[in-house]
Amino acid sequence: MPAPPPTVSGVHLVGSVPLSSTDAVFKKLTSTLPSRLHSIPDGETGSRLNFIVWERSRFPPKTLKYANGGINLPTGHSGEFSQDDVKPTDYGTAAVESYRAFCEQREKEVIPAGVRFQVSLPLPWAVVAGHVRSEFHAVLEPLYSKRLADALATILENIPVADLAIQLDLARETLALEYERGRLSEEFRPHFADSEGILQGMLARIQRFASLIPNNVPLGFHFCYGDRDHKHYVEPEDLGVAVGFVNAIRGALKRRISWVHIPVPKDRDDAAYSEPLRRLELGVGSPDEMKLYLGLVHANDEEGTRKRIEAALSFVKGFGVATECGLGRTPVEELDSILSISREVSGPVH
Repeated sequence: MPAPPPTVSGVHLVGSVPLSSTDAVFKKLTSTLPSRLHSIPDGETGSRLNFIVWERSRFPPKTLKYANGGINLPTGHSGEFSQDDVKPTDYGTAAVESYRAFCEQREKEVIPAGVRFQVSLPLPWAVVAGHVRSEFHAVLEPLYSKRLADALATILENIPVADLAIQLDLARETLALEYERGRLSEEFRPHFADSEGILQGMLARIQRFASLIPNNVPLGFHFCYGDRDHKHYVEPEDLGVAVGFVNAIRGALKRRISWVHIPVPKDRDDAAYSEPLRRLELGVGSPDEMKLYLGLVHANDEEGTRKRIEAALSFVKGFGVATECGLGRTPVEELDSILSISREVSGPVH
């Protein structure tokens, strides 16, 4: 078995894992990825397994896409809503419950000391845009933003800073940038496109939410093209859009970004796909250096994974590995292959 390149270290789990319980996730990941994890998610098991789908019930039925209560409302109907019309989210409750399981497994030495508990969260706009009809986005976004800020406060009140890591999942945001390039339908056009501009509107929302996270909590970002039926909403032409987005966020935030995760499709082991990594501003050697994780591990394809690693190493000196997206929709029978390949192609996390 070939050894991993010395500059490929660590494995990152985006969030969801197709196992039955949080304890099963912790045991599986730590046993199959020894010394590879900087942080560990709870697997987003149960109702949370399919990203933001579980949040649909937070919104008034008459505002929802594809709902009988909404389809007959006239186009442009603004609606009047109060905070009580948007139900509290359980992101905070779920994280605190899973953290208790994390502590129990750490006490049993299943989870090694030093590994952090990772909470992955969407931005409020993405949840609203994913579930609600476009004419209600502007009025409901601030109401849901308050609910997600409350959930974050619960997380910060109940999980010690020394144990916590937070990841912001930028799926719909990345797709909105592809819309701006003419590659997706109007469904992905943000309601603030004209008033703020798409990129600047995204950066303002990232700044607002990130400002609620203490600087001493490691913060990472997951850039995504969606995972509907194991297909992207649009295939990335190369890493240019993601790299540009990373650099813009890095310039906008007044805090350290601990890691970024970028996807690499299975059929892209060519140099052209990875070439934009030349422009990625990782801050190597500085106190603000970011860790790069490339989502290039694909099930039953260790040879291809190594080719994708080789292509990326032509443009960036070091990184860790991951899958393209969360594993929640991955067939359970592929999980062992993914974890085995991740272990074999990487060294221990630095």
